[in-house]
Amino acid sequence: MNNIKSIKTTMMTIETLKNRESVKYGFHIILICISLLIWSSDLRAESSVIKKSQNKMAEQNSLLKVADSKRLNQYLQNILNTDLPRNYQNPAQLNRVANGLISQMQQFGITCKEQKYSVNNQEYKNVICPLNIQAKNKIIVGAHYDVYGEYVGADDNASGVAGVLETARILSQNKNKLKSNIDFVFYTLEEPPFFRTENMGSAVHARSILNEKDQISAVYILEMIGYFDEKNSQDYPMGLGLFYPKHGNYIAAVANFSSRNLSGSYCQMMKQLKQLDCQKLTAPSFIQGVDFSDHLNYWQYDIPAIMITDTAFFRNKNYHTSADQAQTLDTDKMAQVVDGLANTLLK
Repeated sequence: MNNIKSIKTTMMTIETLKNRESVKYGFHIILICISLLIWSSDLRAESSVIKKSQNKMAEQNSLLKVADSKRLNQYLQNILNTDLPRNYQNPAQLNRVANGLISQMQQFGITCKEQKYSVNNQEYKNVICPLNIQAKNKIIVGAHYDVYGEYVGADDNASGVAGVLETARILSQNKNKLKSNIDFVFYTLEEPPFFRTENMGSAVHARSILNEKDQISAVYILEMIGYFDEKNSQDYPMGLGLFYPKHGNYIAAVANFSSRNLSGSYCQMMKQLKQLDCQKLTAPSFIQGVDFSDHLNYWQYDIPAIMITDTAFFRNKNYHTSADQAQTLDTDKMAQVVDGLANTLLK
């Protein structure tokens, strides 16, 4: 009798496992189909961008390759030079970094303002630095300057902050070529425990600009732009690895479907500059990693936004560890990322 009961139990277990495997297999098929749609959507977007850019080939000679890797390295050192980690538990260190950013932007002739707010009776601040040409529309270029835990956070996200600074320097010297107002924004409290909460610096900023939402044509978030590896270092969310390179020697432009023209324009500019390879990823936010930065707070209000990134933990295994140090970054390639953004904003 016990043997019969055991056999029945075993058969039921096998059937359950079969059902689970079927569900798992079906889920994989769905993800692959979504990936195909994403990939084909990116191809269509690229085709549209290429057609537009073909009419501007005469402008090739005006493209700038002026981002300075030595300056980027100096920005990194300034940001990383803190007595304690620049996390939410050390607001004095966050303030020191914020004040340094304000001072650096002043050297470019850009005056900044502080957007202060309180969390648990502690004051934090975003730094907002407008480059105003009296245009009707505005573009936002931003990066978060805080870190996770007790770590140095060179790639995450001193690299992004350095990229915003160098972009600001270039655009301030080419202000007469701009067609949009630019707000350079340095966000606080992007990292846990505030990630995906209303207390994220970018969430506070996004809410504050809703009255001018119609004038905001684009948001570019620089999130980890310094780690590159030509070996088989690149991972992807499930299903996407079929369509993207195995090497980690490219920059990614991540968009949702309503923002994909921004990523297409950026990657097309990188191609025109004949520099670092650029890969577009257009995907809904439920795909892992797609909304893992400040751009998510603009998507929430249907403001077009993309993340420019080295793909974070999908490539850089130093992510959120003590190994995320300045010597692991490639400032020459960071400069190429910045050149791509600066030229995109100037075209």
